[in-house]
Amino acid sequence: MNAVAKPVFNKKAITDIRHDWSREEILALFTQPFSDLMFQAQTVHRANFDPNQVQVSTLCSIKTGACPEDCAYCPQSARYDTGLEKEKLMAVQAVIDEAKAAKASGATRFCMGAAWRSPKGRDMGYVTDMVKGVKGLGLETCMTLGMLKSEQAEQLADAGLDYYNHNLDTSPEYYGDVITTRTYSDRLETLDNVRNAGMKVCCGGIVGMGEEESDRAGLLQQLANMKEHPESVPVNMLVKVEGTPMADQADLDPFDFIRTIAVARIIMPKSHVRLSAGREEMNEQMQAMAYLAGANSIFYGEKLLTTPNPEASKDMLLFKRLGIHQESYELHMDEKEQEAALVKSLADEQESIKNDKFFYTA
Repeated sequence: MNAVAKPVFNKKAITDIRHDWSREEILALFTQPFSDLMFQAQTVHRANFDPNQVQVSTLCSIKTGACPEDCAYCPQSARYDTGLEKEKLMAVQAVIDEAKAAKASGATRFCMGAAWRSPKGRDMGYVTDMVKGVKGLGLETCMTLGMLKSEQAEQLADAGLDYYNHNLDTSPEYYGDVITTRTYSDRLETLDNVRNAGMKVCCGGIVGMGEEESDRAGLLQQLANMKEHPESVPVNMLVKVEGTPMADQADLDPFDFIRTIAVARIIMPKSHVRLSAGREEMNEQMQAMAYLAGANSIFYGEKLLTTPNPEASKDMLLFKRLGIHQESYELHMDEKEQEAALVKSLADEQESIKNDKFFYTA
């Protein structure tokens, strides 16, 4: 009987950043024995991060529903009847209040999402004030507002936005089966605008949408071969919502999800890999395995935009049982600067919403 070859790791290779991954190489990672894949992912993770530390973010939907896009998984699309009640853009102070609560609950990053194809000119003053106000609380800031023009990206960067989220969702080959109202190149252009403006990139995708393993490899190949790896890579598991075209999609094998986390960790060794949407459907054992595979970021709180997320207290209890601690965040701004930024944002907000105390029509 021939002996089974054990994986050999080059210590330098586990910290090297590559941008030339082939589809075949990535598929080879996906298809190796599960224990070998997990060992390799954990080795890479430990070489680049504290393996018992997780970054915690909170996501707030600042404008819900009525999106003109046709993303087949999304309950916020105006094209599908999902029972979601559309809402106007939140006022700046309301968003800051949500951010205060998130910080009090342990979040270090506050992410704001609006169901837009792209923000209009009239929206930009509001969202930049939100960034300034949340930043003034000592939190990292992130937004997802749809496609951005270069000047809009620059406005957000000037306001102090740390991260911009814009997912690729899936491979270029499968993309047309999921979305037809914006192209893959549209998404890449927005990511280029974000990077050129000096912001960090949050970019990942969704698995369990009926794609093949080669599509999951294709998505990760696109991310890993960017000029700079995304600093944050959310890996979402499809949340099936009644009324969307993907409501009846077959369940993804949990091991296929864990494999995707592990491969993302291996080929993007210094990125935060986020265990994102779909956690409500995962038991504690599956979540623990995702952390073991290299996930080191989560969204924290009861909701991810419009779909359920495990309650914050459950996350903290699991962290305690696993010996995980939260990643800290240091804002390079002294207390006086923080106070001045917050006072300015509040003054701007009061001026801009004299006639509407909570919402304005987006």
